Amino acid sequence: MQTPTISVVIPVKNGAPWLDDCIRGIMRQSLFRQTEIIAIDSGSTDNSLKILQKYPVRVYSISPSEFNHGLTRQYGVELSSGKYVVMTVQDAHAVDEFWLEHLLNGFTADSKVAAVCGSQVVQKGRDKNPVEWFRPISQPTKVVYKYASAEDFQKLTPLEKMWACGWDNVTAMYKRSILKEIPFQNANFGEDAIWAKDALLSGYTLVYNQAAKVYHFHYEDLDYSFRRNFAVMYMRYKQFGCIYNRPLQTLRQHLSTIKVIALSNPLTLKEKWKWLQYNKMQFKGRVKAYEIFAAALAESEDRLDAAHEHYCGKPPVHQLAQSGDHNLPAKQKID
Repeated sequence: MQTPTISVVIPVKNGAPWLDDCIRGIMRQSLFRQTEIIAIDSGSTDNSLKILQKYPVRVYSISPSEFNHGLTRQYGVELSSGKYVVMTVQDAHAVDEFWLEHLLNGFTADSKVAAVCGSQVVQKGRDKNPVEWFRPISQPTKVVYKYASAEDFQKLTPLEKMWACGWDNVTAMYKRSILKEIPFQNANFGEDAIWAKDALLSGYTLVYNQAAKVYHFHYEDLDYSFRRNFAVMYMRYKQFGCIYNRPLQTLRQHLSTIKVIALSNPLTLKEKWKWLQYNKMQFKGRVKAYEIFAAALAESEDRLDAAHEHYCGKPPVHQLAQSGDHNLPAKQKID
């Protein structure tokens, strides 16, 4: 194979349920002949490595203790040889054969474009939350963020900064040369948003192209929902100064959720009831995360840091939906 144009980097850990779909989705891309796939496995104990051996994938191994969301991805950059590096994850797969093409096309927006981010959507399926199923109501668009200076970026409100840096390493393409100049930081969560902030502060342009879609869904239990929401709140506060309001669910919102689930066919009544409970559980996780975050921050920054270390010292690991009637996980205690 000649020097590839695109290198796709995939961190792997016990990804057997999803890897076939992930790799096949890359191999059916219109640009696959110009593409290499690099997998970095961090101690899989399932069938992941055997699955990867079936495909044209360069596989590298690190110990579980070495894995870091930022540094492991940067290791993938060092292993890559393409002009462009794509970051994705083992449980995502391309919606169509033009995923890479849509990402690459985003670089035409501006000579200073450092990277292009796509969008993740949820595929319709009994094992996925029907409230999140992809139901497009408009054509995908491109959004471009660039600032004349670092000072102009710093003048933004916390919410404006957060939106500009709403980056997503589930579906993102970077110029490899810029990843060498602005590497991913040592981070166990939010390495993509942190990198986006660094890129904008350095004067580069970021493009969001909604047409570059991948299917991706995390089946959450209460513990995962709580810890994920807490980690998001913490990262966005530390990086952008965002402070969330207490999550509220109006009667109208609750009725809307019920309506969406009720109309989600071909789910059975039993499945609809269980997904209604699932969404209640997710909301409970958001509320609990807010309560602990707000109480810790009100006490001190040090207390907030300690709470984050206690609850999110290790990144939350999402759960596989159970087979059969898709039972929800048992309720879990959050101390």
